[in-house]
Amino acid sequence: MTTAFKVKNIDCANCAKKLEIAVSKIDGVKKANLVFMLSKLIVESDIAPDDLLTLIKSCAKRTLPACTVERI
Repeated sequence: MTTAFKVKNIDCANCAKKLEIAVSKIDGVKKANLVFMLSKLIVESDIAPDDLLTLIKSCAKRTLPACTVERI
């Protein structure tokens, strides 16, 4: 299942890549792609969207504390 998220408060492409790598390491995530220019995170996983959002928010808080994530 593919789910899209809006990511806010990312300052640079390097930070976006850090978050993308961190999200891709979540168990159950097959693929993660964060488009910095659009602030859009697209995740392919077997996890229910609401559970995935919770996991991504936790991951974002550890990786980039000022970053916020919401489902599109």
